Amino acid sequence: MKYLLWLLKAAIFFTLFAFALNNQQTATVHFFFGTQWQAPLVLVVLAAFVGGLVAGVLVMVPRWWKQRS
Repeated sequence: MKYLLWLLKAAIFFTLFAFALNNQQTATVHFFFGTQWQAPLVLVVLAAFVGGLVAGVLVMVPRWWKQRS
């Protein structure tokens, strides 16, 4: 079972690594007031994922505090 879990982790890692290698084109993200950000597509996707993760945690913090007390 331990080896199967390591194999699954390795498969996920190599899939994400291949995704990153295949998405190295520059993407432009346009913000308000003419501001723009140019970065590789994989960084744009990663930034969106991290932003969503942070937003989700911030929304859950009051509920966690309420449950602790």
